[in-house]
Amino acid sequence: FQKTGLSCFADDTGLEVDALNGAPGVHSARFAGEGHDFQANMDKLLLEMKDHSNRNARFRTVICLILDGEKSYFEGIAEGEILYDPKGKEGFGYDPVFQPKNYSISFAEMSANEKNEISHRGKAVKKLQQFLHKRTKKNN
Repeated sequence: FQKTGLSCFADDTGLEVDALNGAPGVHSARFAGEGHDFQANMDKLLLEMKDHSNRNARFRTVICLILDGEKSYFEGIAEGEILYDPKGKEGFGYDPVFQPKNYSISFAEMSANEKNEISHRGKAVKKLQQFLHKRTKKNN
């Protein structure tokens, strides 16, 4: 927006683990260091969690929309816990070690549609959609 003056949006997502004081958080994609992949990040997370019984965690997505120069934020959270071992092959990132609250399977064991219904990103996008829908109705 600063470069173009055009309306735009951006998002970021992080995994927050209670036993790690909220880490990896905004550093989730680089948890194992620059140039490492999702597998290295997940391996580091499981290593750091090996002695912790508190497995509570959450994915948090925040979308920032700048529309006509006005900022709005939309947050989505998916509560759950970190598994002891990866399960599933779907999704990406930490999905194989994250089990959402009230489910007995990991994000990586869910279909894309099932995950989108309960995911942090899906919740944030729904809030953004509702905002834009209300704004469109108001301006018509």
